[in-house]
Amino acid sequence: MKFDLIVESREGGGKGPARQLRRAGRVPAVLYGQGECLLLSVKPEELVKILRAQAGSTALISITINGAKSKAKRTALLRDYQVDPIAGNVLHADFFEVAMDKPIRVKVPVHLTGGQPLGLKEGGLLHQALRELHVECLPSVLPDFIAVDASQLQINEGIHLKDIQKTDGLRFLDDPDHMVVSVAAPMTDAKLESLLTTGAPGAEGAKEPEVAVKGKGVAEGAAGAEAGKAGDAKAGAAAPKAGAAAAKGDKKEPEKKK
Repeated sequence: MKFDLIVESREGGGKGPARQLRRAGRVPAVLYGQGECLLLSVKPEELVKILRAQAGSTALISITINGAKSKAKRTALLRDYQVDPIAGNVLHADFFEVAMDKPIRVKVPVHLTGGQPLGLKEGGLLHQALRELHVECLPSVLPDFIAVDASQLQINEGIHLKDIQKTDGLRFLDDPDHMVVSVAAPMTDAKLESLLTTGAPGAEGAKEPEVAVKGKGVAEGAAGAEAGKAGDAKAGAAAPKAGAAAAKGDKKEPEKKK
């Protein structure tokens, strides 16, 4: 997917000029790559149009820079952007300039096609392990997304990266044995009950520090106890103190460093 974008060259970076630019109804932006870093300002509606049509980093943008001191035509990718979490306005955008004769490395989204997998109709669970693929190609052959047909997957079947057909000039950089999408078997009641019962010993184990604390109180209350028993009580008392220190983040450690 390709877009045309007209921007303005700007002077001065930093938070102050960026705030002034936003108050004037523009979005501060930066174009970097190919040995340059240019400060730009963009109309917010033009930027939102690109974001709504292509949220990823695969849209080739032909940028015309008004007021540029060097070449005014650039080809770039939208590498990153910031949005106000409350108002939802675009606060900043980063563009990365590309050369049409040099390969680039980008992440391309994975789109599942073909409708609902057969295994889901039998109660299976769909699991998409990879939602993006790291690819290398020339900008001219960069796809908008990678289509994966998962409609024929049965329960306990999946599609690995090496099973996906590549277009000419496109190279996958991820592990070819990595699972992209699969259909898992539904969890049975017996397996669910087994998972729930395995947590019981952990609950009993959690009571051990409580017993140690009680042992501490008994040891301290026995004023005339033998030396051996007193040593055992102190050892038992040290365990809860150590546990308490670990739970509080070991606040005394910084004093030892000083």
